Amino acid sequence: MPELTFRDWRDGDDLVLLQIWGDPESGPAGQFRGVLRPPSETPWSRCIVAEDQGIPVAAGAVYETSLHPDRLWLYVEVAKDHRRAGVATALLERLRAEAAQAPSGVSRLRAKVEPGSTGAAFAAAAGLQPIQRSRVVVVQPGALPVPNPGTGAGPALDEAATGSVELTQALVQFYNAVHGWDRSDMTVGRAQQMLLGEAAGASGAVVLRDAPKEQDGKITAFAISYTQSRTDAPSDVLLGYDPALSDAAAQAAVAQLLALLVHQYPVQLEVDDAMTALTAVLEPLLAAGTASVAGTETVILSN
Repeated sequence: MPELTFRDWRDGDDLVLLQIWGDPESGPAGQFRGVLRPPSETPWSRCIVAEDQGIPVAAGAVYETSLHPDRLWLYVEVAKDHRRAGVATALLERLRAEAAQAPSGVSRLRAKVEPGSTGAAFAAAAGLQPIQRSRVVVVQPGALPVPNPGTGAGPALDEAATGSVELTQALVQFYNAVHGWDRSDMTVGRAQQMLLGEAAGASGAVVLRDAPKEQDGKITAFAISYTQSRTDAPSDVLLGYDPALSDAAAQAAVAQLLALLVHQYPVQLEVDDAMTALTAVLEPLLAAGTASVAGTETVILSN
């Protein structure tokens, strides 16, 4: 291993390291570069830089989030000409030591990687194991037969304001239910800020009910759009369902709402394997070629 020195991240390190690193190797790498920053107490985070002869060549961060409080996020990146020389391992040792002193008492780590990437190989070597897979799936127009909700006492489709308390509560219940693998503390306030507010880019929503609203119909599935205007490109949609439903009922609600969404236009969904009702509907479409995985899947690993 080269003769390295280690120190806390300082303002301006990003300018130096981005020149040395070049373009991010993967989507997660591009996202996590944004968490490299000076140490902080609120929220708690630590970032360490490795220097070779006074020049930054690598950096790593470990930090907590209030939304998923049981693990700390971990990210390490090393310049290509310094890889496979023990630099990442040395950074990880120091980050583990910092994590052991986190005020929350949480020291378990998680990392997000693309399969086959340098980050995936390093995480596996560090003893992290996959706990969840996420894919972006594009569903083509007409992929599912269109039902006819809204007649009689059967299922009904309604538009919903993104500020709706009913929609927000449905989203909170769904999000927390499908994150049992990494416990979440989604609240009404966080849902509005992170997923439904103007800053989140939410542009509209529809809900499927088990009966018309005037008959006290309950939301069985919902879709939130993050696409501001209609184009030929797939609309970016978050599709959720009532986790209290039986598997068969949840799958039926998801299939019905998705069929309506893709009646004329394609949609793009980010899907975790834990969203079992949604994956059950999508897998046959993927097999039939009426849906496809866009880009590369990501995997979250943990110790």
